[in-house]
Amino acid sequence: MPASGSPTVRRRELGARLRALRADRRWTVEQVAERLEFSASKVSRLENGRRGASARDIRDLCDLYNVQGDQRQQLIDLAEEGKQRAWWQSSELPYRTYVGLEAEARTIRDFGLGVIPGLLQTADYARAVLTGTHPPLAADVIEQRLAWRLERQHLLLSADPPQFDAVIDEAVLHRIGGSHAIMRVQLRHLLTTSELANVTISVVPYTAGILPVPTSKFILLTFREPAVPPVAFIEGPTNNFYLGPADGLPDYEQAFVATKAMAASPARSRQIIAAIAADLED
Repeated sequence: MPASGSPTVRRRELGARLRALRADRRWTVEQVAERLEFSASKVSRLENGRRGASARDIRDLCDLYNVQGDQRQQLIDLAEEGKQRAWWQSSELPYRTYVGLEAEARTIRDFGLGVIPGLLQTADYARAVLTGTHPPLAADVIEQRLAWRLERQHLLLSADPPQFDAVIDEAVLHRIGGSHAIMRVQLRHLLTTSELANVTISVVPYTAGILPVPTSKFILLTFREPAVPPVAFIEGPTNNFYLGPADGLPDYEQAFVATKAMAASPARSRQIIAAIAADLED
């Protein structure tokens, strides 16, 4: 990965800065596109970070917005860094965009009803999850995706790790992944990981009632660079969605806060996890 960080986040940072320059002039996307003889969709993709910017794109945009000096160089640098290749971009990883965002997150808030969060999975549990994927995956694909998942987990143990806040429904802890032995090790791993200063694990017990969530899996990300807006990643059976502040992100933030309010404290959550693990011993 380049020293500058995640290319995915660099593109989003560049896009946010370009969007701010346009907003300062109170121009629409269509007005910018007309002035530069771009398509409106190209301007939109540049501002959303979904498209890399060429040197000519940056030159034309800087000329249009009258950007000079250090600010112009910063945009040039961001465009160059956004074109770098990270390990996940050269692979067939199906959620490359998410991994690129996760790699430079300041906070990660994870909620799911189905399985243990990917960053907290043991190798055997992760293999069981991947083996149960529908439609079925070939054996070599499973092993490759397992290697990618384990690579991502280094993030939590890095020199400057993100704050990771997981809310786990109690049902996830009872659902056996692979075998009783694999699940027991997985639960023990949760207990060990919960001792990290940057990791919080909260369990929503059965007695808490109905969960106020709009979907069975979503992750909220904020970033170290203030110019990069926060993102909600919603995982679906056929498509994944990325929502920003204007696209419904606040609804998911409120849902996470409400769900965590129903969860047991981190200390009580560890007791719940330990008790379930002990039951598996028997």
